[in-house]
Amino acid sequence: MVAYVGGDEEAFRELFLRYAPRLLAMMRRQVRGPDDAAELVQQTFLQLHRARLDFEPGRALRPWLLTIAFNLRRQHFRRLRRRPEAPLDEDPPASPPRDRVAAAQTAARLRAALAVLPEGQREVITLHWFEGLSFPEVAEVLGLGLSAVKVRAHRGYLALRELLADLPPPSA
Repeated sequence: MVAYVGGDEEAFRELFLRYAPRLLAMMRRQVRGPDDAAELVQQTFLQLHRARLDFEPGRALRPWLLTIAFNLRRQHFRRLRRRPEAPLDEDPPASPPRDRVAAAQTAARLRAALAVLPEGQREVITLHWFEGLSFPEVAEVLGLGLSAVKVRAHRGYLALRELLADLPPPSA
């Protein structure tokens, strides 16, 4: 990032290649359509470009980039609440093999359980568990104190454990 701020355009390409796939995977889990996810990733890198001069060289890039991405995702959901969009009709996907079905059912149970959690707990768990950020990094991304992040994580993980126990198991 320091090289990019210094004018090295190839450094931006490297940043995009390094971080875009992970951001895209994260966004796909959190927004409705793959097009919306790709759009949010593009907007994230556009914001990174616009704010490049605000980057402090001693700070870690990943939490800074995730802060941008999460803020854009919040804006996306606010827009959706104001004007709901109906999805376009799509061809149904081909049925996957049996092991993929079980994995998809497990993922669906987890998504259903996560959807029930309060937004603050869901964000902390997503960043900590799925994105692998440490609690201090999660605190930085969300603009919270470390204690608040730990409390949200603890409560969220307890609630998830309880919710997953209450959800019906995947059908055989």
